[in-house]
Amino acid sequence: MKSICVYCGSSAGNDPAYLAEAERAGTLIAQAGLTLVYGGGRVGLMGQVADAALAAGGQVIGVMPEDLVNQEIAHTGLSELVVVKSMHERKWKMAELGDAFLSLPGGPGTFEEFIEQWTWALLGFHAKPCGFANVNGYYELWRKTVQQMIDAGFVAQQYGDMLIYEPTTQAVLERFRSYVPPPPKWGVAPVEQRY
Repeated sequence: MKSICVYCGSSAGNDPAYLAEAERAGTLIAQAGLTLVYGGGRVGLMGQVADAALAAGGQVIGVMPEDLVNQEIAHTGLSELVVVKSMHERKWKMAELGDAFLSLPGGPGTFEEFIEQWTWALLGFHAKPCGFANVNGYYELWRKTVQQMIDAGFVAQQYGDMLIYEPTTQAVLERFRSYVPPPPKWGVAPVEQRY
């Protein structure tokens, strides 16, 4: 594991614990010698995690569509800013650059990008771990939603269990190091790195 892809809010949220955990996440990732890959913003939790990683001497790669760069929300002090044409390209590039996926609190974009990685993992498109920094129980309702999917017969228990929930980034990173992926959903081919 050489890099962590972080999904998080472009807003700070209304609980100071969210911003504090973003700062800790960036610091921990840099101190571990890992590259931070994220959405490239200078605002909200996104800006905080990047600033913290940079302050700790880490490498930070941001990936952002050019229309958002043109709206001047891109972070201008990163190790590298990859500018792409679309949100689809952004998600693909972030997935390509990240060796694991960490979700801090955030809104619909955070959920959408993270859930795509979980879907790709259970289909066997990659074998990278997916985890939530469940700050103050932020992702408890999502955890219940996943269990509802399982109980209703739409997701096998092993694919719900592959998601990591911990109250802190540090605990998630520790779980990442010992992660063993389940077999792909259809079981007809080995896990194949698609990107």
